[in-house]
Amino acid sequence: MSGGSFFDVLSKEACKKNTLLCVGLDPHSKELKENTPEAAKEFCAKLIENTHEYCCCYKPNAAFFECFGASGVEALHQVIALCKEKGVPVLLDAKRGDIGSTSEAYAEAAYKAANADALTASPYMGEDSMEPLMRDSSKGIFILTRTSNPGASDIQSLSVVDDSGNRAPLYESVAKLAQRWNEKYGNCGMVVGATAPNEMVAIRKVAPDPWILAPGVGFQGGDLGATVRAAVRADGLGLLLPVSRGISRAKDQSAEAKKLRDAINDEREKAVVAKVAQEKAEGHAGWTESKKKLADQLMEVGCVKFGTFTLKSGLTSPIYIDLRIPVAYPRLLAAIGEAFLPLLEGLEFTQLAALPYAAMPIGSAVSLAGSIPMIYPRKESKAYGTKADIEGVFKAGEQVVVIDDLITTGDSKFEGFAKLESGGLKVKDVVVLIDRESGGADLLAAKGYNLRAVFKFRDLLAYWQEQGKLTPEQVKEVDAFLLSSVKKV
Repeated sequence: MSGGSFFDVLSKEACKKNTLLCVGLDPHSKELKENTPEAAKEFCAKLIENTHEYCCCYKPNAAFFECFGASGVEALHQVIALCKEKGVPVLLDAKRGDIGSTSEAYAEAAYKAANADALTASPYMGEDSMEPLMRDSSKGIFILTRTSNPGASDIQSLSVVDDSGNRAPLYESVAKLAQRWNEKYGNCGMVVGATAPNEMVAIRKVAPDPWILAPGVGFQGGDLGATVRAAVRADGLGLLLPVSRGISRAKDQSAEAKKLRDAINDEREKAVVAKVAQEKAEGHAGWTESKKKLADQLMEVGCVKFGTFTLKSGLTSPIYIDLRIPVAYPRLLAAIGEAFLPLLEGLEFTQLAALPYAAMPIGSAVSLAGSIPMIYPRKESKAYGTKADIEGVFKAGEQVVVIDDLITTGDSKFEGFAKLESGGLKVKDVVVLIDRESGGADLLAAKGYNLRAVFKFRDLLAYWQEQGKLTPEQVKEVDAFLLSSVKKV
């Protein structure tokens, strides 16, 4: 598998085939012609051949192969190779997790020996046990969060005290870890059983971003519609629905896989429409008063203008965003600096790196607000003195968080990233004032960078309309323009 992180590749496969179906490769002895590793491989080969057009991932369960000993492990490796021949990512269901050195061996076994792309894992021993499994950004893990078995609540629903001193079920604390690790490493998902739709709703609230593997639809009795509504993100992704026996025992495996894919897509379409509407309605509902005041000021001073404008690209736009204006308003600039600080929490970095030119005063404001050192890459190399490409104090090997004013398609960021990285600095996270929602976040993610934004532009539109500053017609016109200008990755 190549082309970015596991979840990037999974997203592309899901979009290409228009499917969230994951086919489980579970060669139960009762379904085999004979109880041998050769028969297990033959069972899986047939399933792969009949379903690869309709799924975005295969999930072989290691136990059904390991029970045969060394010859079973070899059969597992051969089955994974068959999946790869079809170009489908492979999630090895082995539920690994142990002290660091042992987890490193598990990673070797799963990712190198078996050539799997991802792994299910048990997070009970904490981050140091999971880090070796997440170290390779091209691989991914799904951590057990709230499983589908009848006894899941024995431990996973125990009430524990969270970081804020509040009591919550253990599975919510695990979900928060998944969200945090996914932000840090970019490759952590969750296993959440389709048999627990209410718990899945609660988990999605505290962990809105990670992919969810939702076993339990079919033989375990999980409800497909409830699962999709609870787990799928507003972008139509973020959910893998594994089905094994429901397909393997069907008379026509191919027809059953297609039927399941279509049923999932029917539920997905309805869920996405509802979630997009909900996001538009609630996008600014949780804003603090200071954030609302900042949104008001951005319009009042002319940072966002509405009318008819010719852009550098030649396109005619109903909006024009100019975030150089705040330098003329010191209090506004200071408020912008304060607004960045919550987004920096949880990120690993030694200093800020502001991209020239518009972001340099914004970066300075953030630096002053948080007492955080700042550097910046020069647009033109210095021809005298130190001839520096990067101004400021830093050491090779340090990690920076990039600060910028705006992101549109994301293309313009990479020159700055390249200068920072050529100077020996690590770049993983980018924080901007406004995400114009034109495909920039997806492009950055495809290249291995994470984006955070103080404002998403559609949230600003909804807020300004609510405040009577924009008409519904203006919002509709701008929204249509934003959709038309999205750059596909």
